[in-house]
Amino acid sequence: MKAWSVHFEKPVPYQQGLAVQRQLLKARQDERIPDTVLILQHLPVVTLGNRGRDNYLLKTEEEYRELGIEVFHAERGGDVTFHGPGQWVLYPILYLGGNEADSHGYLNNLEEIAIRTLADYGVKGFRREGKSGAWTAVGKVAAIGFRLKKWVSFHGMSFNVCNDLMGFQTIVPCGLVGEPVATLKMVLGEKCPAMEQVRESLLSHFSEVCNRQIERYAAEGEMPEILREVMKDV
Repeated sequence: MKAWSVHFEKPVPYQQGLAVQRQLLKARQDERIPDTVLILQHLPVVTLGNRGRDNYLLKTEEEYRELGIEVFHAERGGDVTFHGPGQWVLYPILYLGGNEADSHGYLNNLEEIAIRTLADYGVKGFRREGKSGAWTAVGKVAAIGFRLKKWVSFHGMSFNVCNDLMGFQTIVPCGLVGEPVATLKMVLGEKCPAMEQVRESLLSHFSEVCNRQIERYAAEGEMPEILREVMKDV
């Protein structure tokens, strides 16, 4: 099955990324575009999913502003998380009808993409019973929270590469008290791959696990006219 991917080279504000998602979601629901994966880095932001509670925020609104961190209530599953430069966020806009109409199976697929990406760099990743995401011996590297609308997915997965974990210290990540968060760089040190290399690993494993053949496009470059039209206002 054919799919597209769109990546942004520079970190984007959370609200802009959300606007792009919504445009792609509507276009996919209307069958104007094929399945499309948005992959980007965000400027510093804390997001709360539909299970997120304000007591998982460890700073006041003013303190977050002083730290340069935005706070958003997101329309996704999951709890509280942090996004920032050095972390890839994968937003698949996929039609999951027919044989794929299973949110648990889709969650498993996102975890598998993260685990295979870690394996590319010699890092053992694993699942934990009762907890979503992908984990390593030193902490959680990938967090997952998505939503389906008319059987089309949006939101998705974040994958820590070389991001500053300071933002995670201002929250209770995923509502899990005492659970460490890790990055690929924490595990690999100077052997940590470049962001672009990890992006390609994530997209390649997405293609394998979700059985989509991806045509890759840069948001700042050439892309199909319909995709350019859908994204033109954001």
